Amino acid sequence: MRILQVELGDRSYPVAIGTGVLARVREFVPPGVSKVAIVTQANIHHRPELGEFETRVFAVPDGEDAKSMGVAADLAEGIAEFGLSRSDLVVAVGGGVVTDLAGFVASVYYRGVRYLNVATTLLAQVDAAIGGKTGVNLPAGKNLVGSFWQPSGVICDVSTLSTLSDREFRSGLGEMAKYEFLGSGRLDRDDLESAVARCAGIKAAYVSGDEREGGRRALLNYGHTMGHALEALGLAGRSEHLYHGEAVAIGLLFAAHLARVTGRIGSEDLGSHYDVVDRMGLPDRLPDGVDVEDTFPFLERDKKAMGSITFVLRSRGSEALEVVRGIDRDDIRRAWAAMRAGDRS
Repeated sequence: MRILQVELGDRSYPVAIGTGVLARVREFVPPGVSKVAIVTQANIHHRPELGEFETRVFAVPDGEDAKSMGVAADLAEGIAEFGLSRSDLVVAVGGGVVTDLAGFVASVYYRGVRYLNVATTLLAQVDAAIGGKTGVNLPAGKNLVGSFWQPSGVICDVSTLSTLSDREFRSGLGEMAKYEFLGSGRLDRDDLESAVARCAGIKAAYVSGDEREGGRRALLNYGHTMGHALEALGLAGRSEHLYHGEAVAIGLLFAAHLARVTGRIGSEDLGSHYDVVDRMGLPDRLPDGVDVEDTFPFLERDKKAMGSITFVLRSRGSEALEVVRGIDRDDIRRAWAAMRAGDRS
């Protein structure tokens, strides 16, 4: 078992990564807990071993439908009826949907109770379960209601990943692809546990240095601006449905095209983005039936927007990333046209 640490002073916590870690969850329960509310989904069959604690399982809807204000309210009502106190614990068992939802409810129930993330998807293990960003969706966009509320710990048992469908696993690769542009090196050359640990270590370092995304942590959103817009359009039934990591992969390529048309990168760097996405078997085209104009309302309401359309892009003459505000709509249209045409030059 490997233990990474998210360093946040008296709110620091461990990220445990390994095979068989699920059987050791009891070791990470904080002191003073009597009751544990386990939040999961019906299709997730992993259960932590929690020994003497009084537990109740709360199954929330599958998929992104779980991340709604209505489901959050129902969950809060359920754990209140269970009698969860301020000193007790919420345990999220599942992927990013579950950890986002359960963490959000934990952050507002009694104005904040402790929670533990047991991440059972690749996407959650390398990204979503670490960092304390919680939230639910609105029809207007992804994660528009949420809070920063750090967990007491994160458990990543890589053996749970063998139960994922091929598409769910690839969705996690979409988040892993992002880390290759944040300095991880080639992740497909590592064994799975090492790759997860490398990504989780990068995420932990960014969170430790910038808990509330006021600076460098925003770079972790590379690929997410257009990715979230396309994901939201799919959830609204206006285009094909994309898993989060699939949308991020397309978003990475779009960000590269946007950097290309604005003179930030050359054709070689654009090609390197396609190389990473293609190597991981991820989608590399914009969804059929979506017009660039459909994305603008979502881009303008993105959490990073701050009054103007904002993207994370490559810096000029460097492999570094930066947050770029005030992106021109015509540049977005040009990048969209180039990507739609399959232009990799």
